[in-house]
Amino acid sequence: MATPNVEYTTSFTHTLRTMVKKLWTKLVKFTKFIKEIGQDDPRRFIHSFKVGLAVVLIYILHHFRPSFYGFGDNIIWAVLTVVIVLELSVGATLGKGFNRMLATWLGGALGVASNKIAILCGDKGRVVMTSIFVFVIAERVTFMRFSPKLKARYDYGMIIFILTFCLVSLSDVSGNELLEMAYERLLTIIIGSSIAITVCIFICPVWIGKDLHNKIAGNIEKVADFLEGFGDEYFNDTENSEDENNKEFLHKYKRALSSKNSEETMAVLARWEPRHGRFRFRHPWKEYLKIGNLTRFCAYKVEALSVYLHNSKTPYEYRSRIQEPCTDISMESGKALKEASLMIKKMSKSSSPKVHVLNAKNAAESLKSVLRTNPWEGADHLEIIPASTVASLLIDIVVCVEQICEAVEELASLANFVPSESLHRGVVQPISDSDGSVHVVSVA
Repeated sequence: MATPNVEYTTSFTHTLRTMVKKLWTKLVKFTKFIKEIGQDDPRRFIHSFKVGLAVVLIYILHHFRPSFYGFGDNIIWAVLTVVIVLELSVGATLGKGFNRMLATWLGGALGVASNKIAILCGDKGRVVMTSIFVFVIAERVTFMRFSPKLKARYDYGMIIFILTFCLVSLSDVSGNELLEMAYERLLTIIIGSSIAITVCIFICPVWIGKDLHNKIAGNIEKVADFLEGFGDEYFNDTENSEDENNKEFLHKYKRALSSKNSEETMAVLARWEPRHGRFRFRHPWKEYLKIGNLTRFCAYKVEALSVYLHNSKTPYEYRSRIQEPCTDISMESGKALKEASLMIKKMSKSSSPKVHVLNAKNAAESLKSVLRTNPWEGADHLEIIPASTVASLLIDIVVCVEQICEAVEELASLANFVPSESLHRGVVQPISDSDGSVHVVSVA
């Protein structure tokens, strides 16, 4: 018979082992979670390093610059500014930094002015005037935040403006002490914002404009992949269909359906960025939103088209009567979008999309001619409705593709894309088989 001490020891050991296993399991899950976040976008690791570096720079300035010793506890505003302002992208950091600096200056100046006016009204009048000033400013600026244009670019600045104005105008101190407090707070915020912006730009910068540029081009390419593969999938006369999960091109276009909000946010932030690479200061970012909206509209048509891939009740003998023009439409439309996507990626002008759009329009006219001859005469209406719907959707998609290509050409004109011919212009020295020397290709 086991003694109570032995039973207690065994139970404790079992409980300890269970707790260790649970902790180890949670640690493994957390490690995998961190790894997934880093693999999804490795730039996040670099951003974390940049935030830590910026805070350390504030600490170094605080202890080694004599001008910082007089700030006292106000130095915490510089630290808070770095943590709040420093974002992953340059555009977001610049937007928050300038908003915070400008709003702090305006809010502080207006707060000092309102405080001085309230003091002139006496003790009782000061309470009344301060209340009126705070109410009017907070109410007006909050109402302005409902404006879509102001909210898109200056929402954060308006919040900081209200906060700074209230902190200064409601402060118990007055006179020179109030001015000194406002000055120190503004200076520490300027220092914090400047350090955040400097670190963000000069250490592995992430340009949100470039991300938007690549995102729009990628969405167009995803829709193009589906269209290029649709003909072979829909008009396949074999009943043996592969697993859809193995055909990624059938699903990639769906990512374009839910990208509206992210594209609009990226376009707003991209306007804050300075000139970088081939992106000018006043780059036509609104054109990217236009192209994104047209791409989404086309993706919705593709979404409707995808329903009939494996749920069509139309026999193959009826589908085959419109196979040639439908296949030509889907293939040429896909090629046109591929060329348009390539134009955006390379930032070059090309006439290739027009050629494929013209081919798609000719195929659409051929399809209309076939439909006018009623190729399904005598067939059950319920069996031909899916096929006729597919034909109608493909005709509509040609219009969408033409609009996308026209929008891309407009972007190429406004953004001064380089003609594709000049990208391949160069001088090639003839190569002799008998000569073993090194030959040079010079590109203009």
